[in-house]
Amino acid sequence: MRSIAFIDSYRQIIASPSISAFEEHLDMSNRPLIDLLATWLGDFGFDITIQHVPHARNKYNMLAKLGSGEGGLLLAGHSDTVPFDAGRWQHDPFKLTEKDNKLYGLGTCDMKGFFAFVLEALQGLPLDKLKKPIYVLATADEETSMAGARFFSEQQLIRPDMALIGEPTELKPIYKHKGHMAHSIEIQGQAGHSSDPARGVNAIEIMYKAIGELLTLKDKLASRYQDNAFSVPEVTLNLGHIHGGDGENRICGHCKLNFDLRAIPALADHEAIRLIDEALAPVGKAYPGRLSRSLMYDTVPAFGCREEAQILDLAKELTGFDPASANYSTEAPFISALGCDTLILGPGSIKQAHQPDEYVSLEYINPTVNALRGFIQRVCLNG
Repeated sequence: MRSIAFIDSYRQIIASPSISAFEEHLDMSNRPLIDLLATWLGDFGFDITIQHVPHARNKYNMLAKLGSGEGGLLLAGHSDTVPFDAGRWQHDPFKLTEKDNKLYGLGTCDMKGFFAFVLEALQGLPLDKLKKPIYVLATADEETSMAGARFFSEQQLIRPDMALIGEPTELKPIYKHKGHMAHSIEIQGQAGHSSDPARGVNAIEIMYKAIGELLTLKDKLASRYQDNAFSVPEVTLNLGHIHGGDGENRICGHCKLNFDLRAIPALADHEAIRLIDEALAPVGKAYPGRLSRSLMYDTVPAFGCREEAQILDLAKELTGFDPASANYSTEAPFISALGCDTLILGPGSIKQAHQPDEYVSLEYINPTVNALRGFIQRVCLNG
């Protein structure tokens, strides 16, 4: 049964806008929400650390710690949401709406609403008897650059035994996921009149050769790197966007292609980039100075659970679900770099993420709170 405090905290979380966007006019600071979470966790006796995230627009991480000693449990989530299309919402995105056994609002599912579940799970536990510490981490900018998780990982402030990231997984433990990287290839040609091709260099024709090499690489990656734990077992490479030229009667002087690659844990990011550059090298050699490749943004590595502290068995015991994999990316590789066993585990469905009238079902309240309490009991109270 949900408590009044649970709904009230959920309402205040949703009412605190924290949109992350590459476009500056849409981007918002998450500081009001961070301060709200810090106040609530401070009331439980947590020690609070708030840090400004470098290379971000007025964004902050919050780390809350209760208890002392080594190891412990980290409950982590991102404090930001994606932007929204007001014309497609039937409910106010910043007002928690309860209807048809669901809670509607921006972030109810993905995923700042998770912190309301954490607060509810802390209620009634003998927190004065902890044998290992509890940590709660709220990060910034997950929906864009993952700057908050990257910064926190670099600092290595804590080393818990286990970490749970409360992304919407239908409360099914996700123990591995694919990575994501996006690249741009630019071809610099020489524009000219189409009636005399020899007086120009057609960038589209060079890009055609580059695409051929990428498609050959795509097949090689798909056959060489496979992991049957994923519903799409192979590494994927997708040609996503291309633009070149400005008229059918002009030689194309410039062409740009954006593509992405989703790796499995067996393929490290640096190796994937090396293979891309190796595939494109013959085209670059044939047309000196005309081909360049760059990352569109920092990569997100593939993730695989360490499984050093029996976290998979514990998660199955507490949720009733077998561990599974996901084709999307999360902050897990950065949290895992703290040296802890890490799982993605939270209420709601990824199908609701980034959707108009985002919601989480009230049916997740009790099983989520019970699972979180179970992890706290086993890791921090029993030690």
